[in-house]
Amino acid sequence: MKFLFDMLPVILFFGIYKYGENHQDWAHGLVTDYLGFMISGGQVPASQSAILLATAVTIVATVLQILYLLARRRKVDGMLWMSLGVVVVAGGATIYFHDETFIKWKPTILYWAFGAALLVAQLVYRKNLMRSALGAAMNLPEPVWNRVLYAWVAFFVGLGLLNLLMAFVVFRTDTGAWVSFKLFGITGILFAFIVIQSLLLSKHIQEEEVKDGQQQG
Repeated sequence: MKFLFDMLPVILFFGIYKYGENHQDWAHGLVTDYLGFMISGGQVPASQSAILLATAVTIVATVLQILYLLARRRKVDGMLWMSLGVVVVAGGATIYFHDETFIKWKPTILYWAFGAALLVAQLVYRKNLMRSALGAAMNLPEPVWNRVLYAWVAFFVGLGLLNLLMAFVVFRTDTGAWVSFKLFGITGILFAFIVIQSLLLSKHIQEEEVKDGQQQG
């Protein structure tokens, strides 16, 4: 459930874009009626309406996520706050300038911000955020926690570069293909990374369990 909750803005972005792409008159009508006051010049071609509508829905969905958590008195993760800031700035620029370049940069900015947050916390504050997040679920030696953190930093940097490659080179003339990659491709890569890392860490987890058992014995 948490995964679906976290993925909701991305799923809605994909769904609204695809539907709007196939129903341009519907999308153009909504954009003109509800977003016209936010758009430079007040008018956009029907062909741009799907990406603008999907962007607006993503911003609203992210805001509602945070309001829901606050209403339930639950903690709002720093990453969610960061995501809200990036999507409001990049998404707002996309709508105002009716230019999809900004929203295409959004995933890269977000991934690099995540990586930078991990790195700054480790180097400046001596706090391993990966251990803080996962320490209750697994017991690992300190050097291994450091490798986990730097692996995630490298992963976020690489993922940001991959998004730029797909958005502005591979799918430069096909925004719909990039939207599909954003949901399915990036999600698949994330899952694969988590599975591979879990397999690599399983050895260290077992070794720590053996050590703990010997000490207790």
